[in-house]
Amino acid sequence: MVQVHVSPLNIKVFKLKYPKINKNLFIENRKKIIKKIKPNSLILINSNYTMPTNEDGNMPFKQNSDMFYLSGINQEKTTLIIYPDAKEESYKEILFIEKIDKEKIIWEGKKCTKKEAYNISGIKTCLWIENFENIFKKLMNDTEYVYLNTNEHPRASIDIESKDSKFIKWCKNKYPLHKYERIAPIIHNLRKIKSKYEIELIKKACKITEMGIKRIIPIIKPGIMEYEIEAELIHEFIRLRSNGFSFNPIIASGKNSCILHYLNNNKKCKSGEIVLVDVGTDYSNYSSDITRVFPVNGRFTKRQKNVYNSVLKIIKKAKKIINSNKCINNYNKEILETIKEELIKLKLINIKKKNIEYKKYFMHGITHHLGISTHDVGNMNNKFEEGMVFTIEPGIYIKNENIGIRLENDITIKNNKIEDISGNIPIEIEEIEYMMNKPK
Repeated sequence: MVQVHVSPLNIKVFKLKYPKINKNLFIENRKKIIKKIKPNSLILINSNYTMPTNEDGNMPFKQNSDMFYLSGINQEKTTLIIYPDAKEESYKEILFIEKIDKEKIIWEGKKCTKKEAYNISGIKTCLWIENFENIFKKLMNDTEYVYLNTNEHPRASIDIESKDSKFIKWCKNKYPLHKYERIAPIIHNLRKIKSKYEIELIKKACKITEMGIKRIIPIIKPGIMEYEIEAELIHEFIRLRSNGFSFNPIIASGKNSCILHYLNNNKKCKSGEIVLVDVGTDYSNYSSDITRVFPVNGRFTKRQKNVYNSVLKIIKKAKKIINSNKCINNYNKEILETIKEELIKLKLINIKKKNIEYKKYFMHGITHHLGISTHDVGNMNNKFEEGMVFTIEPGIYIKNENIGIRLENDITIKNNKIEDISGNIPIEIEEIEYMMNKPK
């Protein structure tokens, strides 16, 4: 167990954008993965590419989740080697980083020095990336198994060649007779269980999200633009030293609330409509993901209340039935039956055709893992376990009535009990309407 001090969220204390994560977290993560591999095995993890836009532009860099999990390094052009049976002690863990270029620093700012890389990762052997091929060749002469990484998330749709896929081709071409293994299933199995320190980081992300949502509640009025709500959220998130949104925010009013991944955020919010706000923030590379729905004029209509209360009933039941003996997929099926029951009560589907008709009003999953990635890794065929962090997000979408209600909280399991880590964000209708109408 990693023993580190976690300070409360006090944004006045930190000199950095957010406090440096104790390197013991990454040291412990590497120890865990070493226990899962075969003797005389080498693990290699690459950072992500920096993706181009047009001409000389680049998108903001997003680190490979597995690289961050094992090293804490948040920089491109980085390669990690873990070789527990290396003959030389200094080669048991090696971090290759980009060599500091004075000209590049002028344009892009400071990069990690070897000392800083050690202070972040706890890896004593930090070398420049230009030395990689010579060192790798030496290690490949001794190792038998090579564990390489790929993106094996079940929802991944990959249209471009990643650094990992390009490296696999190069490595197998250069060293065709080695025995190759998949590291992704091993990392996924480890990452699904969060340490206490990781959970504290996710809680901080949730706290910042809570503060962002509370900031927007008083300003939601007829005539406000969806993007104005988005602007207030990002202002609060950045002000509280997060990295910004953990995914593209969904600010969906009226008919847009029925579009699951609506991203335009450019419609005017009108009286009588609801606005669905599905947002999260990235704090120290850990994500939150919370959804709330608000009446634009401060009061839900009777029909909106009925649909809202159905979804609220579903999320409350979901929290009650989760336990460590229950398979995640079986839990999803159980909650789906509750959704069908509520759709029948709302007179949206026929009881005889419920197994077909429900798909018109509910089209997505109820739960996903949460962590370094918003849709974090983890096998849905597994049982719930201590230390898992996941979302509960039922919804009902009635397109012909312009009503899309989705409620989402972030949950962890502690001492075989559910702990809601979403913070104190209003979810009951009475509390929402009170906060939207109370005198300023």
